[in-house]
Amino acid sequence: MQLVESGGGLVQPGGSLRLFCAASGFIFETAVMNWVRQAPGKGPEWISGSALGRTFYRDSGKGRFTISRDNSKNTVDLQMNSLKPEDTAVYYCVQGAGFWGQGTQVTVSS
Repeated sequence: MQLVESGGGLVQPGGSLRLFCAASGFIFETAVMNWVRQAPGKGPEWISGSALGRTFYRDSGKGRFTISRDNSKNTVDLQMNSLKPEDTAVYYCVQGAGFWGQGTQVTVSS
């Protein structure tokens, strides 16, 4: 199994980023896929999930974050808008059974 994230970077408050996750080595279409972040000095925080045509969001991300997946390409993306400094973290793509990618850093700062 492999999950490879990309798309992180430095963005100013109020800006947008789109994170990408490419998956391989398992049956993607039926997999629960999540985005989880970990800020410095804090524990992991679930952000959003996608499974069987349904999407789920943490309250802090509702209206700002949108998860989308393409089962034909085995990818799951996270569009993040109106970013805040408190969104700064390493963002991980996580397969439902607990397999994590290597993460991509998102820094929101002026």
